[in-house]
Amino acid sequence: MFIQFLKTQVRRPLLLSIFVAFSLILLLYNALGTYEQMKFQNSSKQKQGTVKTAQGLPIRLIIPKINVDARIEYMGVTATGAMEVPDTAVNVGWFKLGPRPGEHGSAVIAGHFDGKNGEAGVFINLYTLKKGDKIYVEDSKGTSVAFVVRESRIYIPSYANDVFSSSSSAHLNLITCDGVWNGVKKSYSKRLVIFTDLIR
Repeated sequence: MFIQFLKTQVRRPLLLSIFVAFSLILLLYNALGTYEQMKFQNSSKQKQGTVKTAQGLPIRLIIPKINVDARIEYMGVTATGAMEVPDTAVNVGWFKLGPRPGEHGSAVIAGHFDGKNGEAGVFINLYTLKKGDKIYVEDSKGTSVAFVVRESRIYIPSYANDVFSSSSSAHLNLITCDGVWNGVKKSYSKRLVIFTDLIR
């Protein structure tokens, strides 16, 4: 009887220890499972919140309201530090040293108001665009990115700070000539800029 009593007394703490250890393991397992689930949910939220930007290079600018469907050339800067302009009056030029249309920042596309021989340029009717009008840029991957006009402004030629400004959002700014023609300088006195925002 005494030996059996000792066995019983030893068995109870042992069983209790095993039960406590098992309970701790179960709690730890559940905690790890919850942690992994939270990590997965957070990762999913981050992926859902990621904004995809244009992957290809811009190739066409389309503005339905003014019947523009123009090929996009790639422009850098001149020797004096100004943005280059397209070779012909019918094409537009994207400032390739800035963001692509659809990427964060201010993408810039310029076009002529008129040609060397007085012919109408691709942006001759750009001034008629109003808030809410749509603009589209197609890229080399077949993606079309849409923008909506926010406002228009007239500048003297030193407009770079506004037009090429950085931003955490995606914008497209269209530039053409405005004002009075100066035959000596071979340039117009002002610039028209149309500011647009990416349509998400």
